[in-house]
Amino acid sequence: MTWHYFLAFAILSALLWAGGAWASWKNKSRRAYTLTGLGLAVFFMYILWMWITLDRPPLRTMGETRLWYSLFLPLAGLIVYSRWRYKWILPLSTLLSLVFICINILKPEIHSKTLMPALQSPWFAPHVIVYMFAYALLGAAFVMSAYLLIIKRQKASLDEMDICDNLTYAGWAFLTTGMLFGALWAKEAWGHYWAWDPKETWAAATWLAYLAYIHLRLGGKGSSRTALWILVINFALLQMCWWGINFLPSAQGVSIHTYNIN
Repeated sequence: MTWHYFLAFAILSALLWAGGAWASWKNKSRRAYTLTGLGLAVFFMYILWMWITLDRPPLRTMGETRLWYSLFLPLAGLIVYSRWRYKWILPLSTLLSLVFICINILKPEIHSKTLMPALQSPWFAPHVIVYMFAYALLGAAFVMSAYLLIIKRQKASLDEMDICDNLTYAGWAFLTTGMLFGALWAKEAWGHYWAWDPKETWAAATWLAYLAYIHLRLGGKGSSRTALWILVINFALLQMCWWGINFLPSAQGVSIHTYNIN
């Protein structure tokens, strides 16, 4: 079974990412790019192998979506590092990725090849993949805000706030695109674009929360510290939208998005 090999791929990817993070910390950018890139290639090879083995995109369960999130987090960190050269972003994004990898090791939630009819829509894969990339960018914004609030503990510079803003702008754009793909998928699968079930309600709340941050920043209102705390709160909302919804009593047997609970 493909999942039996996940630990080997995960360990190799984690070692490469850790090497890239260490290289970035030592200002060895070429080595950081190479090692992080190799780690991304190894992890993506596993996802691609699972895709081929399952005869479907590995996007059905929480465990499978965590694979994509674990892949996109170091990618987002590498993008930030290549643009702004913050040497700590790769270590923190790698650490956050390892958290989700460990969750997958302890609770894989990988199921059978079978896809229910609603998940066989061509809009399903782009909807989830775009969402996972948006979550990774917003996760990188959270890592940045947490660093500034907890580790640095000084007033954030304009450059640092620009990083938070740009990550949030890009993440929100992908979040919007993923939501549009989801609406098209819902129309094809269930006959309507939006149903306001618990998952969609939390998705809308998350989308509006990040939009509020964008308006706050573009309007020049509020302190930088307030904006950073908003990013932390918004990331908590995002986690609720992603997986927390599965544990809400109101969603059990009601939400059309709890199909991955077996």
